[in-house]
Amino acid sequence: MREQEYRTALITGAPSQLARELALWLGQRGMRVYVTARDPEELEPYLARARGSGAQLVPVELDTSQVETARERILALDEECGGLDLVVAAGTYEETNARDFPWERARYLIETNVTGAVALLSAVLPRMLERDRGHLVGISSLAAYRGLAGRSAYSGSKAFISNFMESLRVDLRGTGLRVTCIYPGHLRNHHAVWGHPEPFTLDEQDAAARMGRAILQGKARCAMPWQAATFMRMMQVIPGALFDTIARRMR
Repeated sequence: MREQEYRTALITGAPSQLARELALWLGQRGMRVYVTARDPEELEPYLARARGSGAQLVPVELDTSQVETARERILALDEECGGLDLVVAAGTYEETNARDFPWERARYLIETNVTGAVALLSAVLPRMLERDRGHLVGISSLAAYRGLAGRSAYSGSKAFISNFMESLRVDLRGTGLRVTCIYPGHLRNHHAVWGHPEPFTLDEQDAAARMGRAILQGKARCAMPWQAATFMRMMQVIPGALFDTIARRMR
């Protein structure tokens, strides 16, 4: 499949190591990639790697919890670079166990993964429609397929992103815009809910490369790795009582 050629990209959610690796991967393919973070100094190790590989990463100080300010900054970037070709909204991860529900942690997660993502993707949407070109990407998760134990806010936020991106894709069909939703599973530096490394995991660089290829090929959806994605699809169709039993044992 022929890959799209983009000049500029914006990736939000850079505290995520996966988002940073994706920024590097895209930058190494000739794009000027704007990478956001609340504290741009956090990006320095990736900027150093980018300089060594010839990738052009541009750090951008951005706090997605300050929605209107963040939207204004994104629009200014769009103006400065002559139009953003690709906008990727990543997010953050927090555990939220209902037996001791951490409201502040859940609120931060929802503000970042839901409100922040929608605010930033929709900021550039009207201009992309005027140009009749552009690509919007939302990073969901395999955790969006069903509500996982200890991840109520996270699973819920990613399910929102999944449905939001799908609706965007339907609405924008017939225009020059593309919409992609990515569903990554566990990464290799994470640990499984059983307390040991989970099978069928990816390291960040491999995952970023798979995501990047799916984006440039214009795929509507990309779930990975396929083994974990298949398992979660099976979980979608089993009865609720059986799922509850399996999910509790997993936890």
